[in-house]
Amino acid sequence: MSALASSLSHGKLAGRIFDERQLAEAIGGSDARRYALVNRALKDGTLVRLKRGAYLLAQSSRADTPHPFAVAQALLPGSYVSFETALSYHGWIPEAVYVIASVTPGRKTLEFETPVMGRFSYHPLAIQKYQFLVGVERLKLGALTAFVATPLRALLDLIALRKSGWTDLGWLTSGLRIDEDHLGSLKAREFAMLQGVYKHKAVNDFLRSLELGISADRSPSSGPSR
Repeated sequence: MSALASSLSHGKLAGRIFDERQLAEAIGGSDARRYALVNRALKDGTLVRLKRGAYLLAQSSRADTPHPFAVAQALLPGSYVSFETALSYHGWIPEAVYVIASVTPGRKTLEFETPVMGRFSYHPLAIQKYQFLVGVERLKLGALTAFVATPLRALLDLIALRKSGWTDLGWLTSGLRIDEDHLGSLKAREFAMLQGVYKHKAVNDFLRSLELGISADRSPSSGPSR
């Protein structure tokens, strides 16, 4: 184990993603000394560079592996996990997801192919000011936390990204393979909360049509869900 990994493996950075500033605070010393320690650790594989300025101790030097969602937040602070990634996490779609997809508050689509932790993508959406985290939950995932879209928010983010229009519930149950029970579990307050989040009329129309479609699909005996 490198001297750097040895000094960090029992500290607060073990099992976390850390940047240059956190690294400097943890090991101290001059820039030249830190540069040499980092290069040595990268070469012997005890330190992994996820992207420029973002590091993770190798598995042999840490007790815990950070959750991929927490890695996504660390790679691009201010983002939140959404789209098919969040839908799969919540059990709304059966397919496994191999790219951790997030919504970015920035204006550019970004993608990072990282060693060890896989691929991460970030997509901008046209969202109203101060509405970015509406319908997004802060989840504790092991020792770390991450922001993850609720199922309805993740679905609408996907609609906004694909620029899809409303057809019928069949497109969701057959095309995306979302179970009807999941759609039926949505509450009126969830729809109300997301009204006006998106700038595009098509997404807001989809939200209204989805709520009407679910209401019409419910049996009269069950009554509306609130």
